Amino acid sequence: MRLKLIPENTSFDFFSRWKLWLGASAIMVIVGFTSFMLQGLNFGIDFRGGTTIRTEATKALDVGGYRDAIAPLGLGDVTITEVFDPSFEDNQHVAMIRIQAQADGEALDSAVIAQVQDALSGVAPGIKFISVESVGPKVSGELVQTAALAVLFAIGAVLVYIWMRFEWQFALGAVVALVHDVILTIGVFSELQIRFDLAIIAALLTIVGYSLNDTVVVFDRVRENLRRYKKKPLSEVLNISINETLSRTLMTSVTTLLALISLYVLGGDVIRGFVFAMIWGVIVGTYSSVFVASTILLWLGVKRDWNKPSTPTGNQFANIDA
Repeated sequence: MRLKLIPENTSFDFFSRWKLWLGASAIMVIVGFTSFMLQGLNFGIDFRGGTTIRTEATKALDVGGYRDAIAPLGLGDVTITEVFDPSFEDNQHVAMIRIQAQADGEALDSAVIAQVQDALSGVAPGIKFISVESVGPKVSGELVQTAALAVLFAIGAVLVYIWMRFEWQFALGAVVALVHDVILTIGVFSELQIRFDLAIIAALLTIVGYSLNDTVVVFDRVRENLRRYKKKPLSEVLNISINETLSRTLMTSVTTLLALISLYVLGGDVIRGFVFAMIWGVIVGTYSSVFVASTILLWLGVKRDWNKPSTPTGNQFANIDA
């Protein structure tokens, strides 16, 4: 007996409550955008400028003691967080110390870093500095602009691609779904104040590609069925198309999530932010492909005079068993 995530020949009605889906998405987008405007993002050292020091000691971490030891050095804003990882030994205590860019606009020099290590040695004898990363404020500002432009250009390229391959209604539906995914991802990082760095930008671009892939598969089937069922209402054609590709959509999402969850649990703290963004992105990307992009297409309508002959569109494997 083969394991199936959903039964064969499903006939779910995805549009009987389309206002509910769009309303829920609108509320989540508003909450995410509001959180971003009020709280902002917890930018990592890549975007803020400054120095990040990763320490390791055999003595249990005392955040207050670390902060009191560094305070007399007058280095400004200092953030200290403990790093947890299942692979750490019982006597392995790792911390991340983030120190703001200094008044001269430069990162900490080697002499100041040595002073920090000496100060912490009084609290945690034998403490080691595993890594020291520094980014200047000018470079960090350029990175913020470049990252924002990268996401905008990616969404713009998607708009042009879908428009050329389908129709403008399909393109607008796909872009609304992508913007929905990006805003919700940024919103959850703002709400939870998870560190936002260049790895998260890479995750956002990956989410855009993943969500687009799901959306194109559904839209391909919609285009085929618009030629096949010329008399059926658009909502019924969309329902048929989504049900026909549902097995493929869920199988792709579930297998991707299994790999990502394994990475999140076992991959260590270095990639945990990136993997969390990917897990969230896969979930909202799958949701938006089914409920947001298709609902926007239903709302806008689409032409029904498809005179071109029906040809294979590369999704002949969309009905695989799940």
